[in-house]
Amino acid sequence: MATIKGSKFILRPWRLTDAASLQRHANNINVARFLFDRFPHPYTKADAERWVLAHQSKAVMTNLAIVIGDNAVGAIDFKQGDDVYRKSASVGYWLGEQYWGKGVVTESVQLIVPHVFYNFDIIRIQATVNGNNLASMRVLEKAGFTKEGIMRDAITKNGEIMDEHLYAILKDI
Repeated sequence: MATIKGSKFILRPWRLTDAASLQRHANNINVARFLFDRFPHPYTKADAERWVLAHQSKAVMTNLAIVIGDNAVGAIDFKQGDDVYRKSASVGYWLGEQYWGKGVVTESVQLIVPHVFYNFDIIRIQATVNGNNLASMRVLEKAGFTKEGIMRDAITKNGEIMDEHLYAILKDI
């Protein structure tokens, strides 16, 4: 996959040299608190190396590093559904805390959406957001996603039961 250029960053495939920067930015409770429990905290160097190696070996790159300067400071990924969901994809992202509030994730989503629609047989991209993650909801809304619903008491994170918000964007057909 080619690099996708943003105004202040690039989206590109992972490199083994990204592991140290990945570990530094991912090892933050404020990042981990909004992600699935499978995102470890603390986030060790071994976790970072395992992540990079796993994503370097994929035939189709669906998880990209968000790179500022020479540092991998976050990630954005998409997963195509299967079976009856084969024309749908989900998108997810995270960013190192020092880069929050600068439009990096919003622009990353705005760049990945047309890439996915153009390169894959997808007509819908969706994202789910923890009920306490207002910043991520704003990212999706600024990127053109529409809130389709709220699944009440759908997730448990750090012992708290909360709602999950569903956002989607459709391909212009």
